Amino acid sequence: MKGKVLVIAGSDSGGGAGIQADIKTINALGGFAATSITALTAQNTLGVHEIYPVEVSFIAKQMVVVLDDIGADCIKTGMLHNIDVINVVADTIEKNAEGIPLVADPVMMAKGGAILLDEESSSTLIKRIIPLASVLTPNAPEASMLTGIEVIDVNSQKKAGEALLKMGAKAVLVKGAHIQGTMINDLLLMDDSVIPFTGPRINTLHTHGTGCTLASAIAAGLAKGDDLVRAVTNARLYLLAAITTAPGFGSGHGPVNHSVTVDMKRIIT
Repeated sequence: MKGKVLVIAGSDSGGGAGIQADIKTINALGGFAATSITALTAQNTLGVHEIYPVEVSFIAKQMVVVLDDIGADCIKTGMLHNIDVINVVADTIEKNAEGIPLVADPVMMAKGGAILLDEESSSTLIKRIIPLASVLTPNAPEASMLTGIEVIDVNSQKKAGEALLKMGAKAVLVKGAHIQGTMINDLLLMDDSVIPFTGPRINTLHTHGTGCTLASAIAAGLAKGDDLVRAVTNARLYLLAAITTAPGFGSGHGPVNHSVTVDMKRIIT
């Protein structure tokens, strides 16, 4: 049975993002989630209050024991918060997960705007993780930080995506939710093709964990054997439903509804 996803990311005590969002998403889409937790965070809808890192050798141990026994049909990375973590994750993937597709979500900034990766760590992410990525899923600010290109419209999304392909990613989904406009434009770049995805902007504060959720939804699709375009299409449909039915928890950026029932007639099979 296919559908196993190994998620390597940080824990969100508020349950809206990180490992918690990843597990909920993968389960909702019919997959099985295993995890390697990179850090514990004390956070809620108002922001990240403290980060407690996990020893890097234990991050690797979590990965290895899962891969050796349960295995994985796809790997998804989220919060890799420093150079040592990035290197040990890359080393372990190279040694123990050859041929397994990787969805790399370059978590560089918290929802409240706090920078989670310094310049040196960002450089290591570029050198070690991007070349391993089957698909990289940066939002506009992350794409700007990774490439030095100011991502403010579809044209600059395309330029940043092309730059990230040159860095070694096999495909790049440059998300456009941070770009102003009534519609949200995401661009999927792979090989010589650019595939646009357009959807309505929903006027809500409750978007905490949307990046984690989308990347994990893509990973769930790839793990089940979907091609990338189908996985992205279905992931965006799931995320749209999760945002529109968000429970409204907290006084800041609240979580989406990961347990939403999606109209399966809209899901491409």
